Parts: sequence; C-alpha cells; structure tokens
Amino acid sequence: MAVRVPPVMRRIRSATRGRPRLPARLSSRRVRLFAFLGLLGPGLIAANAGNDAGGIATYSSVGAKYGYTLLWTMVLITISLAIVQRLAARMGVVTGKGLAELVREEYGIRWSVFATSAVLIANVGICISDFVGIGAAVGLTGVPVQLSVPIAAVGIWLIIVRGSYRSAERIFIWFTIPFFAYPIAAIVAHPHWGDVGKAIAVPHLHTSSAFIVLLIALAGTTITPYMQLYLQSAVVERGVREDELPHEEREAVAGAVFANLVASFIIIATGATLFTHGIHNISSAAEAARALTPFAGRYAEALFGIGLLGASLLAAAILPIATSYVVSESLGYEKGVGRRREEAPVFVNIITGMILLSAFVAMIPRVPVISLLVGVQVVNGLLLPINLFFIWRLARSHSVMGERRSRGLLDGAAGVTVAVTSTLSLGLVVVTIAGL
Repeated sequence: MAVRVPPVMRRIRSATRGRPRLPARLSSRRVRLFAFLGLLGPGLIAANAGNDAGGIATYSSVGAKYGYTLLWTMVLITISLAIVQRLAARMGVVTGKGLAELVREEYGIRWSVFATSAVLIANVGICISDFVGIGAAVGLTGVPVQLSVPIAAVGIWLIIVRGSYRSAERIFIWFTIPFFAYPIAAIVAHPHWGDVGKAIAVPHLHTSSAFIVLLIALAGTTITPYMQLYLQSAVVERGVREDELPHEEREAVAGAVFANLVASFIIIATGATLFTHGIHNISSAAEAARALTPFAGRYAEALFGIGLLGASLLAAAILPIATSYVVSESLGYEKGVGRRREEAPVFVNIITGMILLSAFVAMIPRVPVISLLVGVQVVNGLLLPINLFFIWRLARSHSVMGERRSRGLLDGAAGVTVAVTSTLSLGLVVVTIAGL
C-alpha cells in the first residue's frame, strides 16, 4: 500500500534534494524548521501586512480614546477578514490567476484599468507612510531617518528583486516575529483581564461621531484591498496545487486570526495605559510607543517600537509587490518575485520606482503623513467595495470556479461581509470628506 507524502514534506524533499547530508540531530531540526515554515505562507503575510504603521496608529487611537470598548468588534472583523482571505486563496489555487487578471477576463479592461489606477494611488500613499514608520521606529533609538530609510529601502529591493519567491516568502514570515512584541506589551501594561473579557463578550456603543468614525476606521484599516490582491497572486506564484487547497484555506484563516489578535493586543496595551491615565489623543504609532513608557515601564516603548519596525518593514515590502502584481495582471505583462528586469521589466520597474519614491518622500522633514493618509483612506474606501464585490462574484461563479465555487453558508456569509464592510467603507469616505 502506497504511503501518501504530505505536500509540505514533498516541497521540503524537492528543495533539499542533492544537498550535502547534515548530522542527524541538526538535519532533524532543520527539517522541523522547514516543515513549520511550510505551514505558513501568503495568508499570514497578507493579514499581518494589514497591521502596518497606519493600522497600528488606528488601533492605538481606539485603545487610547475608548479603552477596551471596541474589542467586541474585533471578533466580527476577524470573521469577515477570514472569509475574504479564504475566498481569495481559494480562487488563486483553483484558477491559477490573480484577482486583477480574472477581473480583466470576466469584466473587461475598463474595470481592470480603473481598479489598477485606484490601487496604484492608494498603495503608494500607504507605502510612504510605512517607510515613515520604519524611520520612526528606528528613530526611537536616535538613528536619523536619512540613514535608516535608505538602508531599509535597499534591503527590501534586494529581497524582492534579487532573491527567489521562496526566499522572499521566508523573510516575510520572519518579519512577522516582531508582532509578538504587542502581546508582551499588553501583558507588561497589566490590564484588568476581567474587563477585557467583558468588553469582548458584551457589545458597547457610543453615539458620538468620534466613536462612529473610529469604529468605521477600525474595520477599514483591518480589511484593505492590497491584502487580498497580494494573497491571491502570491498563492498562484507559490504554485499551490488543488489537492493542497484545504491547507491553503486553513492557513489563510489562521493568518487572519493571528493578525487580529495582534491588533487586539495593541488596543489592550494602549487601553490599559493611555486611556486609564487620560491620554486620549494619539496621532501615530511612534507617539503611542513614546507615551507608553511612563505607565508601562521602559520596556513598553521598546516593545512597541520593535513591533512597529516589523510591521512597517513587512508592509513596505508587500505593497510594491501587490501593486506590481495588479498592474502586470491587468495589462498582461510578465510578473514574478525574483524575476530579473529583462524577464519582467514592467513588474520590476514598478517595484523599484515605488520603493524609491516612498523612501524619498519619507525622508522629507515634516512630511504631512496625516494628510496623505486621509487621502488614501478615501481612495481605499472607494476601492474596497469594488474589490470585495469582485471577490464575491468570482468566487461563486461556476464558469470560473467550477465545483469549487462558494455555495450555501459560505456564500451567504461572504455576501453579508461584502455588504457590511462596503457600507462601513463608504461611510468612512463620507466622514473623511466631510471633515476635510
């Protein structure tokens, strides 16, 4: 009777074939490490990329202004994100195509060009804010942005353009390790865990406009268009086969859960310190890190800074890739992480240009990041409903997905998620424009 070899182990054997044999103990440890890394992938990377500098600032503002009050919403947002990520991963595996490519084929070039233009504008703005986040995180140690940002930009470019997809993916997974600093920061802050549990279990609403704005921003910053665009294209480039679909879906859902646990711990940490001591207004993640020190000890700032650095590095790497995927798929150009310029000139040029522009703007003294993010919120708010609608429609299409199309409870839950998230997203656009 033939023994079925798990897909992860097949990939490990393929990757290590022909290499010198290691001592038994070291070889066993290396196999276990690669097996663990093989269980992680685009789902974890995409979801955690959403916890970027702007996201951390939003979560910190929620905790500082309202304490644990909005934690119950994170449960609903996690369910929504898990559904969207699962559908994106499923489409990538079944069709072997990115979302932008499917939109072009099924709905025409006009919709594809519109979505591509909006993604390009929004992602450049977010990428600039993440390079600002890198400078702010390293700046907590006294290193100027004129040194830290160029080094980060060169490093990110080399990972994406000069490495392979596999090596880049592993580095991106390592970038998620600093996110563990946030649970530690929450524990160091000594929250009242009974109050935390009550806030998660019992919904609590305020009628103030500020509360509604933060509620909408919380949903908008957690589910952003570039996350799904990257996830589906990365699944395709990873070469995931259809028999591996259940694993890929589980990984996508697990990534959403992990990312939103991190977000919840940020809210808990700032709620236990800043909110408790009457500091209710936070404008950036770096400001939140500095403000924590008097109340949670000298390690709190370092933990928040480490988390901010990891989050900003990951997002600053994923955003150019996601943008280049979309443009290349929409216009039918060659694509692929690790491709040389002569192989995929448009793909590589977009990545290079986006990193250069973002790093340059981030080094400008007193760059108006807040104004930039306000504009990006409007573009993202308009783009997300369109993005989610395409994901929902394509995932339930028999001509696209065949027998793997979403049906029944999953399709219904996806439809509700699209409707609610789109309503909140458009609400954020209205509120943002009204406040300009």
